[in-house]
Amino acid sequence: MGTFLVFLLGLVMFAVLLFLLASVAFGRGEEMAPAPPDSTPVELPDDRPVRGDDVRGVRLSVAARGYRMREVDWVLQQLAEALDDRDRQLSELRDAGADPPGAAAYDEAGRADA
Repeated sequence: MGTFLVFLLGLVMFAVLLFLLASVAFGRGEEMAPAPPDSTPVELPDDRPVRGDDVRGVRLSVAARGYRMREVDWVLQQLAEALDDRDRQLSELRDAGADPPGAAAYDEAGRADA
């Protein structure tokens, strides 16, 4: 009976040690720490409208489990705001009766007028 208890105690101690080792190696399952404010290396221009090349040039850092969600959300928010601003400006120009420079006229289906 004493040998069985020693074996059982050794097995429990081994399981606890293995659990602690796995917890240290792989983390405890918590979410990634939030990024500090204004610490993202991702930048879009502030002094001019965002262009396609700006968006194509964005490189998001890759974390152990993929992209950093806060950076992706931030870039998408900035892009959405830039596009909303551009759409607002185009709408104001159309309401004023002026065509923006280099703009082609489009019909309802989105095809360029000949």
